[in-house]
Amino acid sequence: IRRQRQMCIRDRANTIFTNVNVFDGTSPVLYPAEVLVQGNRIKEVARGEGKQLARDGAEEVDCGGATLMPGLINTHCHMTYINAPGVPETCAVPIEEHVLISSYNAKLMLDMGFTAVIGAAAAKARLDIVIRNEIEAGRLQGPRMLACSPELTVTGGLADDSKIDSGDMKFIRDMPSISIVGDGPDEFRKIVRTMIREGADVIKFNNSGDSFCFPRCSAETNPMTDEEVRTIVETTKNMGKRLSAHAHADSGVRQCIEHEVELIYHASFANDETIEMLEKVKDKHWVTPAIAARYNTTYEAGDWGITVDVAETIGNKRELEAGCEAMAKMHKAGIKVLPFGDYGFAWIPMGTDSRDFEHFVNLMGFEPWEVLRAATAYGGEAFMGDKMGEIKEGFLSDIIIIDGDPLADITLFQDRNNILAIMKDGQFHKPFQGRAAQDCLLYTSDAADE
Repeated sequence: IRRQRQMCIRDRANTIFTNVNVFDGTSPVLYPAEVLVQGNRIKEVARGEGKQLARDGAEEVDCGGATLMPGLINTHCHMTYINAPGVPETCAVPIEEHVLISSYNAKLMLDMGFTAVIGAAAAKARLDIVIRNEIEAGRLQGPRMLACSPELTVTGGLADDSKIDSGDMKFIRDMPSISIVGDGPDEFRKIVRTMIREGADVIKFNNSGDSFCFPRCSAETNPMTDEEVRTIVETTKNMGKRLSAHAHADSGVRQCIEHEVELIYHASFANDETIEMLEKVKDKHWVTPAIAARYNTTYEAGDWGITVDVAETIGNKRELEAGCEAMAKMHKAGIKVLPFGDYGFAWIPMGTDSRDFEHFVNLMGFEPWEVLRAATAYGGEAFMGDKMGEIKEGFLSDIIIIDGDPLADITLFQDRNNILAIMKDGQFHKPFQGRAAQDCLLYTSDAADE
């Protein structure tokens, strides 16, 4: 498969994007440029008004003044969630249907401009792995993907939904959850090795609770021992794989710092001292708060029985407020705080992930260009793969074309019609076919002539 892919890349036609304004992933402004793609790489960028690249038989795409930028990178993606109102409904879906739904999600994410994702816990053990394999083999349309294990948790921790049978005091094993439950270093060592054997790129563990498991294990609670966390981390790193942690609790964030867990999810209750500790090692970590899980659950889940009062009772609203305060401090300290995460529930549906941009601007004090930098250049760093997430010579040609100026209107990404073209690995998933704004102007002009 690898040889066939390399031959395919060599055979691709060169493409020049002209008449574009570029957001390169790191600059606070757009600038006019021409961009040459050769194979699956950005070969050259001619920056400046009137600057032109040699055509040399390349296919020319005149973008009519639209914005060219790197594809979006989601570092906290639950590709196998099914927009259900809860975990039990997600887990109850038979594996055959679950694979199909996950494949539809993969295409949807690419349709919405996401050219790479990091799995943040599969709903069933091998779902992420299978979807990643099919994408890499070219049989399924979807973004580049790092496949994740299910969440690793402890008895009584987040995502342990087992119950006691009061008759014989045995666990009922037929109550599925999105986690793998272990207790003690030996059990977690075997779980990690098993998931990596099956093909997981990332091992995720839950070293805090969450308001979703109220009143059992709050988000400020850390049910994992340091010995358990150390074993998970050492085993994963010894086998050359990545780590992420569901770490709302301050002590959970500190464990991530101590054991160098690079992908820290949530971090809502990190106190000022912990934020100072994180600032000192900020180049080793990326924080993804998944703020929509808190915002949408507080204000937009009423149809599913979660009113604002309920959200306040279970602690979700407090998580939202504490998380926004902590993220604003982290951002000011130069810690890399990234958007997206936990989409795939009924009131946070898959494909609406770019709503996070508004939350980052309105709730955390980000400038629009800063949140787009986090969603592209910083996401590319967090992926830790090939050069990605920037419009720069030598970087992978994962590119989207936006109808308008996203620095002036951060909501443009929420309508897929505003995404005029999508290129992944040098091939068009969605070819450019003109700007809607131009078509509208032409139609108005024709009508006036008549």
